[in-house]
Amino acid sequence: MSFPVDAIVPQLNAALSSGRAALLVAEPGAGKTTRVPLLLLDQPWLDGRKIVMLEPRRLAARAAARRMAETLGEDVGGTVGYAVRLDRKISARTRIEVVTEGILTRRLQTDPELSGVGLVIFDEFHERSLDGDFGLALTLDIQRGLRDDLRILVMSATLDAARVAAHLGDAPVIDAPGRVFPVETRYLERAQRQTIAADAARAVHHALSETGKSLLVFLPGEAEIRRTERALDASVLPEGTTVHPLFGAMGFAAQEAAIRPAQGGAGDHDRRDQPHHRWHRRGDRHRLQARSALRSSLRHDGTRNHPRVAGFRRPAPRPGREAWTGRLLPSLARGRDARTGAA
Repeated sequence: MSFPVDAIVPQLNAALSSGRAALLVAEPGAGKTTRVPLLLLDQPWLDGRKIVMLEPRRLAARAAARRMAETLGEDVGGTVGYAVRLDRKISARTRIEVVTEGILTRRLQTDPELSGVGLVIFDEFHERSLDGDFGLALTLDIQRGLRDDLRILVMSATLDAARVAAHLGDAPVIDAPGRVFPVETRYLERAQRQTIAADAARAVHHALSETGKSLLVFLPGEAEIRRTERALDASVLPEGTTVHPLFGAMGFAAQEAAIRPAQGGAGDHDRRDQPHHRWHRRGDRHRLQARSALRSSLRHDGTRNHPRVAGFRRPAPRPGREAWTGRLLPSLARGRDARTGAA
């Protein structure tokens, strides 16, 4: 199976062969997360060394490693492995390591030369966190002071490419198209708002009455997900429909269950990045998820309707206190529109 990003790999390979850094701007659905590392693995300039790829979220890191391992017909921990907080599947055979921000930072501190690593990939760089930016700064410092043979690749779908390229020493910017499907945007009538959970439950019931496929519901955070879950569990859902929350603080087993396709059904409902919530009608037609962030490399099979309620939650300082609070902000049009219709 080919992906849109496959067409630009020769250009990307040439940029990394002749230079030390590159920036890949690929639309959602292009296949950059699970295709690029595999297609660069055997290039001569890598000289048999490892690829370390940074994923901002644990769920996405494990899913990306699993998908690449499946492409190779292997189990995770063979050619492709991952390392996240409290979970690690890497062996002596592993050449592609998918890691999260904290893991990368610790590795850079304990192994300042990144021994045996030929390429560091910063995926989904538009997420922009302190750990991610710090990791890139340390990697650039290592490249300029200790490892002039180390390559750096920054990948994103929604990013100010010119500014990031300048930080990478005027690195070449390579664009890749995505795989976009037709999308119809509809708005429910504005009801008197009581709670986000009540609005979400109303949107879910409306969508379930119209679709034979799965649902993907976006919510700001874990609290809203839990409240919506309780509201839906207390309501009358179609027979066979179940609800699965999905967010970063959940256990690994629960997260895996949440992103697993519904068995024997026509579709599912999933969520993407941060806190999520998922519903599916196992063996039938519905799965629903909700998540608080839309900015991850996860993709979900079988989803048809994607209700979105409220915006997203971002940490914000509380004046006069040594504490942070979750601030609810409206959805960012740029990031939202970039993902509309993505595969």
